[in-house]
Amino acid sequence: MHRIKSISDYHRLAGLPKPKHPLVSLVDYSQVNYQTENDEISMVSPYYSIAMKHGVQGKMKYGHQPYDFDEGLMSFVSPGQVISVKANYENGSKPSGWLLFIHPDFLWNTALAKKIKQYEFFGYKVNEALFLSNKEEQSMIGILKSIEEEYHSNIDRFSQNIIISHIEVLLNYADRFYQRQFITRQISNHAVLTKVEDWLNDYFQQKNIQNEGLPSVHQLAEAINMSPNYLSSLLKAQTGQNTQQHIQTKLIEAAKERLSTSQLSISEIAYELGFEHSQSFSRFFKKKVNLSPSDFRQSFN
Repeated sequence: MHRIKSISDYHRLAGLPKPKHPLVSLVDYSQVNYQTENDEISMVSPYYSIAMKHGVQGKMKYGHQPYDFDEGLMSFVSPGQVISVKANYENGSKPSGWLLFIHPDFLWNTALAKKIKQYEFFGYKVNEALFLSNKEEQSMIGILKSIEEEYHSNIDRFSQNIIISHIEVLLNYADRFYQRQFITRQISNHAVLTKVEDWLNDYFQQKNIQNEGLPSVHQLAEAINMSPNYLSSLLKAQTGQNTQQHIQTKLIEAAKERLSTSQLSISEIAYELGFEHSQSFSRFFKKKVNLSPSDFRQSFN
């Protein structure tokens, strides 16, 4: 673990020249050359960092969780948060882009000092990079170039306010683009939920379910081309239930439908729904509904 105490410390670790300002720095990421033999490097620093990168290989870890940055362009890290990145690249390939570092002291006595903490993307709970359209990317690059121009100018009493103004514009655009991304993701997740519902409905309606047995989390995830863990996380976020709970809910719905609309015996219903023994079905149903299958059926008569 590299505990970075200043922006100058990071420049030394990354094999970069000294920063032009002790509290803010804009780095050409293609020039970063970490002074370590390790393939990955973990660090914690006292500044905010904003990265726009192309060609990143592998997962970046943010805290103890993987950060979705395979194709994403921008990431945002606040002071004191642990980040792990790939330090050495195979075949000499290296990512390109920008790194913007902002020490909290640089924002002291400005409105952004408080406001920057309100941007939700500076936090572990947002675990995906910001994906940009070409137009959005060009907007961000334009702002970064404005910061670069001021950063390389002679420091005077206007420099800080101008750079902070550009940073605030950058963050406001990031907020806009993240909200667009979340809306897009919600639409995508809605489509996944529809696939889950359709697959489970079809499964419980099929004639040979008694031969197949109860559906498993792995079967469902494989059917919609997702990993079991990712699907459970998605369903939990969208419905409050993980995949196993979702399957059980659909199973109870199928059982209630048969109990209330058919003349099948409880043993026949249990067999139709993939249970080997009717007693297992009855125990499961009562646990979920607080009524035995026979009491539930009787409530409709």
